[in-house]
Amino acid sequence: MKYIITGIFLLAITTRTATSEAAAPGMKEGLWEITTSTEMPGMPFKPAPVTITHCYSKEDVKNSNEIVPKQQGKCTITDMKQSGSKMTWKMVCTGENPGKGEGEMVFKGGTAYEGYQKFAMQGMKMTSRYKAKRIGNCK
Repeated sequence: MKYIITGIFLLAITTRTATSEAAAPGMKEGLWEITTSTEMPGMPFKPAPVTITHCYSKEDVKNSNEIVPKQQGKCTITDMKQSGSKMTWKMVCTGENPGKGEGEMVFKGGTAYEGYQKFAMQGMKMTSRYKAKRIGNCK
């Protein structure tokens, strides 16, 4: 049961955090559809992919950390690098569910991105893979 509860907790990933001023490489503001698939070795089942929509404002796309997926809790980006259309980062989370992670995103023409984030906590490992595309303007 702990695996299932923790797995559900880890699926509660949002797409916002704040620490840096670097712009997301060419990303356009607007309404985006983001699909996340999660892999957790040892889980008795594979969680179904989750698709959400999110409105990124002009301010959001000016700050790469507004795009980086974030775990729930007190998390800090410790090492963000950007080279061309590729962005990488490391993350440390403290508090009730401490852990460490790293990730990568590749932006495609300002209207799409793909990436992953690996995260380890309490002896469990999780990999989340992201595919996102701009689907229109925000309402």
